[in-house]
Amino acid sequence: MAKSSVAPAAPSEILCVGEVLWDSLPSGLFLGGAPFNVACHLRAAGMPAAMVSRIGDDRLGSEIVARASRFGVTVDLIQVDERLPTGFVSVTLDGNGVPTFDIVAPAAWDAIASSEALLKRAAAARAIVFGSLAQRQAVSRATIEQLWKSNALMVFDVNLRPPFDDREVVRRSLQRADMVKMSEQELHQLAAWFGLPSGIREGATAIAEQFGCATVCVTRGDQGASLLHEGSWNEQDGFEVEVRDTVGAGDAFLAVLLVGLLTKMTPGAALEHANLIGAYVVTQYGAVPTDQDAAAPPSPPAARLPRKRGRT
Repeated sequence: MAKSSVAPAAPSEILCVGEVLWDSLPSGLFLGGAPFNVACHLRAAGMPAAMVSRIGDDRLGSEIVARASRFGVTVDLIQVDERLPTGFVSVTLDGNGVPTFDIVAPAAWDAIASSEALLKRAAAARAIVFGSLAQRQAVSRATIEQLWKSNALMVFDVNLRPPFDDREVVRRSLQRADMVKMSEQELHQLAAWFGLPSGIREGATAIAEQFGCATVCVTRGDQGASLLHEGSWNEQDGFEVEVRDTVGAGDAFLAVLLVGLLTKMTPGAALEHANLIGAYVVTQYGAVPTDQDAAAPPSPPAARLPRKRGRT
């Protein structure tokens, strides 16, 4: 694999680490992967974002780089694998647009390698967004754990995808996370794994206390979302929309919520904005609607969220 130059970090850059892949939906092929979707929505919201992943040395991989660049996502930390293929997922939708995923394994994003350049960018990052799915194999899992040494804000998207739902991976990720986002169904799974209350507010509070997470968000589909932020509890009702598919709605939600909190919106306002973008995405096909502005707007003002210090 030819080495590529790695640019210095953009001011206030957010790294989104993990899977980038193609979702095969009944309506066609769509670019996706939870952290990639988050990166695209961060850029649409005006936040510098870089994707950390690995693609195959194939046509699908080349197209990922081209399209990510058009969205304004920094791509110089996307690695190319000469052996493993670009990630691919077959998605089926039920009558309510709720997806079931058949995730091809292995894929190039299972082999994201650590490097001095990546660790340097992580050390300078404003935040690092990561999930549980990309930790299904040892190589990418070890790289993500290396990035936890950074003092950046650590944002954990639980994103359980059976059979790649590992209790120990989730436990370790929660221990390092400053901010965590999960669905109501995922909260119930965490409650069963870790002996937590199953109620939304009680469960979120228990996660914050047991794992030291300052921000815990639980999405509830068309019922809205709930947010515990620095001890303050907020709830937002859902919006009534015509659903096409729900793929990527949670990723858009997370991106806008993160931007809102980083730019000193009140938690309630940030939660409302996040719900609005999530509701919009379910009215479109694919995780990143093609009519988003891919231009690079100016960065919003900086703010600090409570975080854990990097661990060695």
